[in-house]
Amino acid sequence: MAEQRGDDQPGQELQPSNPASPQPLDEEQLRQFQQFQQFQDYLKFTEAQRQGGGVVPAQPQPSWQQGPPGEIVPAPPRKLKAPKWATWLGKKVLAWVIAIVLLGLAATWAYNHFFPSDDGKTSEQLAKEGGGTYKTNLLYSTTPYEAVWFIYNNVAQGIAKDACPRFKDGADQKFAGHMGFTDCKTAIEALHAKVTNQSDYARSMPMSVSDPITSDTLTISSCKFGGAHDGPPLGAFVVQKVNKGQWIIIDHIDEPNPCPAPTPSSSPTN
Repeated sequence: MAEQRGDDQPGQELQPSNPASPQPLDEEQLRQFQQFQQFQDYLKFTEAQRQGGGVVPAQPQPSWQQGPPGEIVPAPPRKLKAPKWATWLGKKVLAWVIAIVLLGLAATWAYNHFFPSDDGKTSEQLAKEGGGTYKTNLLYSTTPYEAVWFIYNNVAQGIAKDACPRFKDGADQKFAGHMGFTDCKTAIEALHAKVTNQSDYARSMPMSVSDPITSDTLTISSCKFGGAHDGPPLGAFVVQKVNKGQWIIIDHIDEPNPCPAPTPSSSPTN
């Protein structure tokens, strides 16, 4: 009779165990196993290089490295350094660019300093710059009667900054004294306050006459044109022809106020 073990149960047969039977791997275990195999291959390659030449030659850094146990992570990218000649050339180019910019700024400043623009300046400012800018630029009237008409027009509108520069060699101060004021600006502003009709007052002096101009110096009398309309008469002006055919006022002559009635023979033709 066969001997039975005390721990065997009746009616149950013993099943032999099979330790060689493989257990199925899930996807994560399979991935880790493949990474481990790659790491072993890399170790074998390194060992073979040591045994073959004694020194392992420089190899490109692998795109992966060992991380925590059982895991391989990508290696950080290598930083590339620019060649020395490229660094040197870059510094030279930058230095030249900075030098060119500084030279451009200096040239612009020098041009604006020695050749300032006349934009936005009054006739008075232009006349005082460079010993008389009218010598090289057209700033004043090109007819003698228009030069005097501008004084009447400026008084009508109260524009002293345009009227006073039309006088030369102290004629503006003489004009102001004859009008009873201390300076040209005060005279223009005070005379403007006495104008009752700006348009009619400005037409007190014609811009041109039909009589020929035969001299470079001419005396133009307000009284010869009937005085002034709707405002104070301004006396007589001595005008002179200068550079570029311009006419400026060089003197002033006081006249009676009110003006005497003009005679037909003494009045120029309009």
